[in-house]
Amino acid sequence: MIDPQTVRTAGGVADPSGGDARRSRPLIWILLILAVVLFAAWLVMRGVTTRVKAASALRQETQELAIPTVAVVHPRLGAMRDEIVLPGNIQAFTDAPIYARTSGYLKKWYFDIGAHVKAGQLLAEIETPEIDKQLDQAKADLSTAETNLKLAQITTTRYQTLLAQDAIARQDADTAASSARANQSMVDSAKANVKRLEDLVSFEKVYVPFDGVITARKTDIGQLINAGNTSGQELFHMAAINTLRVYVNVPQVYSQAATPGVPAELTLTEFPGRRFPGKLVRTSDSIDATTRTLLAEVAVDNQSGALLPGAYAEVHLKLAAKAPTLIIPVTALIFRAEGMRVGLVRDGKAELVPVILGRDFGTEVEVASGINADDSVIVNPPDSMTAGAAVNVAQSAPTAR
Repeated sequence: MIDPQTVRTAGGVADPSGGDARRSRPLIWILLILAVVLFAAWLVMRGVTTRVKAASALRQETQELAIPTVAVVHPRLGAMRDEIVLPGNIQAFTDAPIYARTSGYLKKWYFDIGAHVKAGQLLAEIETPEIDKQLDQAKADLSTAETNLKLAQITTTRYQTLLAQDAIARQDADTAASSARANQSMVDSAKANVKRLEDLVSFEKVYVPFDGVITARKTDIGQLINAGNTSGQELFHMAAINTLRVYVNVPQVYSQAATPGVPAELTLTEFPGRRFPGKLVRTSDSIDATTRTLLAEVAVDNQSGALLPGAYAEVHLKLAAKAPTLIIPVTALIFRAEGMRVGLVRDGKAELVPVILGRDFGTEVEVASGINADDSVIVNPPDSMTAGAAVNVAQSAPTAR
């Protein structure tokens, strides 16, 4: 018996499994297309991720580059010293303008600028004809008042005698006594007026008030002189220069050592190698809140007259207590409108601190107060640096040399 399956195969009829193959082909294409889509999506995601990472890295690098990189140094300790050098302006011990006490015309002057004068010497004379006439009139009025007083006193005495004899009424005696007292008051008033005018006349002569030098003459013969210092004109200007004052601002760090009696010396560029001895005589006993300094006055003997008021000098104070100093490069200084500043690096951020300087050594300066020896001082700080800004340190902080 022949198998029907064999007959169908032998007769050229297809195998039923070929139909399954045809049905699987669309599924393969779908899988291939899905794989291609997934691969393309992977490529797109990879490109986007790469670009995001690159942008993030570029942004981070830009931010890092925006942070300034600075070099820092540690302040160098200077030698222990018991002397500080401070700038000072020399002033006269007494400085006064001379005004007239009476009005008139300048008749004569006797001393010009640069003249050394003594107290009591005659400086100038002023003509006051109106006051002279007023004085003559006042003297005449005084003479009249004294005559009337004498008559009133005689009348009073006579009335008192008659009153004792009951020859007149008491009212008449009282009236005479009252008239005598009134005349006495008129005499006193006339005397005061004469004394006032005599004083004005005495002011026609202008005398030297103290020993010193004439630093200015602001009048001349024939010039109209007005009394007083409001609408009046300054005649002379005088200065006492035998002893001079020098005011200095002592940094707060030295304020406890700057006490009255501390020796001092003055040096001036016009006297190379020469020192003028002095002494600190008084202080303000108060620290200035703006400059953090103590105002001190140094007295300098100037009997030789070598020092001139108004001159600039360096004051060397010989302090009793020694104080260390810190030295930094001059390139570390920041000049701001609010004052001298120095940039420090603390916790990765810039900090601008005010400082008070001492001596200037050219490439280096001495800092009296404001920083410590372990501070990291920024060298060549940028002008745009602000307090609190992040900074990078370029190198380890060496000690300033």
